Amino acid sequence: MHILITGIHGFVGSNLIAALKDRHELYGLDIVAPDKEGVVKTFSWEDITPENKSGLPHFDAIIHLAGKAHDVKNRSAAREYFDINTGLTRKAFDYFLLSGAKKFIFFSSVKAAADFVEGNELTEDVVPMPVGPYGESKIAAENYIRETFENYRAGLLSRQDPSKKIDMIKGSDKPDTPDGKQVYILRPCMIHGPGNKGNLNLLYNVVRRGIPWPLGSFENRRSFTSIDNLCFVVEGLLTKPVSSGIYHMGDDEALSTNELITVICEALGRKPHIWRMSKRLMEHMARMGTMLHFPLNEERLRKLTENYVVSNAKIKTALGIEQMPVRAEEGLRKTIQSFTNRA
Repeated sequence: MHILITGIHGFVGSNLIAALKDRHELYGLDIVAPDKEGVVKTFSWEDITPENKSGLPHFDAIIHLAGKAHDVKNRSAAREYFDINTGLTRKAFDYFLLSGAKKFIFFSSVKAAADFVEGNELTEDVVPMPVGPYGESKIAAENYIRETFENYRAGLLSRQDPSKKIDMIKGSDKPDTPDGKQVYILRPCMIHGPGNKGNLNLLYNVVRRGIPWPLGSFENRRSFTSIDNLCFVVEGLLTKPVSSGIYHMGDDEALSTNELITVICEALGRKPHIWRMSKRLMEHMARMGTMLHFPLNEERLRKLTENYVVSNAKIKTALGIEQMPVRAEEGLRKTIQSFTNRA
């Protein structure tokens, strides 16, 4: 296939190119355009305009990765998220509808669906309630894709069957438009792998310095997404007859923070230092931290100890598989080993 990938120089883009380059002809689209192994040519955002449509190669699929990552330090202005995460998505999707490409994969986030999980796990049926500009900008991009694609399909289908309407959220046994276009909104939870510089790297550095983990009494469960599993899913969406729709993405197993720290310590050849301090004491300290503006406050304690389990049942059913190729602990060990190699 001939595939256009936006954001090729980012963490996910670099890994995705490495996974796809031997089977597909890849093109890039980014704000910078240095040569990249496995990429035939990199275009700029100014190139994907209606006026220049005929000046670009034919693409079979477009994967839209480019976006502004979640700033955990909250230093970014809200406008930046909407300009990039929503604005660039609109531009990429509008180009897709004008192009001859048949598949569009948008990388959204579980944070577009929910900042915290009610019940046992987060599924695609949840009514989106994002908190903060990152999640809000992602759901705004999703809504633009859904609404624009419904209007596009309605215009094409009106000549075929004016009464026919396809609900992209629920899926359909016949999701294609008459011109064969399909659209996938992928919501991964925390993605990790070699080259990752996010929260997992921060936790690794805390453990590496020998700082004890004081929240061992909180047995929370969290889902992660191995970059290898993510690349496997993208390949499946590109090559299999999967219905258009929204799909959550995560590894099969959820891990507690205590288990994650144990995995990190195993990679470092150390014994884990997990302190199981009283929950009541830690909650009291967090309340004091809120009043006195200490690093450990009520909001941070909630984030560190809450459950956030994401169901991947729908995407596995769509791909016809029973389990992801990489187990959660295996993927995490690979990621953590890459940290130790860089240190």
